[in-house]
Amino acid sequence: MATLDGIDRRLLAELQDEGRVTNVELAQRVGLTAPPCLRRVRALEEAGVIRGYHAELDPSKLGFAITVFALVSLKSQAEESLRQFEEHMRTLPEVRECHMLNGEIDFILKIVSRDLQSFQEFLTSKLTPAPNVASVKTSLTIRTAKQLPGVPLED
Repeated sequence: MATLDGIDRRLLAELQDEGRVTNVELAQRVGLTAPPCLRRVRALEEAGVIRGYHAELDPSKLGFAITVFALVSLKSQAEESLRQFEEHMRTLPEVRECHMLNGEIDFILKIVSRDLQSFQEFLTSKLTPAPNVASVKTSLTIRTAKQLPGVPLED
């Protein structure tokens, strides 16, 4: 875990809320001048604390009306089997998140799709026949009450 002071935390909070803020504006918000602000941000990037910058897109405005969570159980939990499944999930653009779980279910996936028919086709042609898949249970999201990127940053 990185050692962060109050200014680092404020920088991270500002960037997490608005990744396109200019360095000058960011520096003003956290009480620095532009050069040390830029040095701190670059140091946080180099340390891997900041992994990247992304635009938050509205899936429905891009034709992805459906978000599904899938609980996947594998036939084998051998490390090589787990890695093969993870690698296969990386090749499927519809799979936006893939997390290995502790317990009865091996993975939870967040999947986007254009419509129910497209999701059904994805499920039957790409997910359930994937190597080592024993079972898949899916739940279609009805609405999202909260969706925040990153982590809570308190001083």
